[in-house]
Amino acid sequence: MATEATGSAESAAGMPQLEFSTFPNQIFWLVITLVVIYFILSRIALPRIGAILAERRGTITNDLAAAEELKLQAAEAEKAYEKALADARAEASRIIEKSRAEIQADLDAAMERADAQIAEKSAESEKRIAEIRESAVQSVSEVARDTASEILARFDAKADAKTVDAAVDARLKEGGMA
Repeated sequence: MATEATGSAESAAGMPQLEFSTFPNQIFWLVITLVVIYFILSRIALPRIGAILAERRGTITNDLAAAEELKLQAAEAEKAYEKALADARAEASRIIEKSRAEIQADLDAAMERADAQIAEKSAESEKRIAEIRESAVQSVSEVARDTASEILARFDAKADAKTVDAAVDARLKEGGMA
């Protein structure tokens, strides 16, 4: 029977944690283990985790504050940039207007010089044309006198130079050349 009891004890001892005879002992050690784990977690691990979370929270808060400050600085920089751009455009517009005025003044002065040169050359040309006209009238008068004298000579008519000159001058006055 002893061998039967040993055999049945061996066959019954499959999983010791499920034996009702060891439950109080297992529950005692379970409670002690949970208490030890609780104290280790509450005194050591959880404060460290809480400190790390608080540090991360502080870092995030500081980073958000820095980002907000940088955002404000960026907005101020953008306003300064837009003001500088507007000032530069106004300055460029002023410079353009000043340059246009200077160019227009130079152009007006050049036009006046050109007009003066044209007027001078025109007066010179008119003077030259008047001289040529006068010369032409004198040439026509001389040719007319010579021609009249030749014609009279061919017809064997005699006329003195004063009569021929008077006749040619009268005829030229009638024609509007003299």
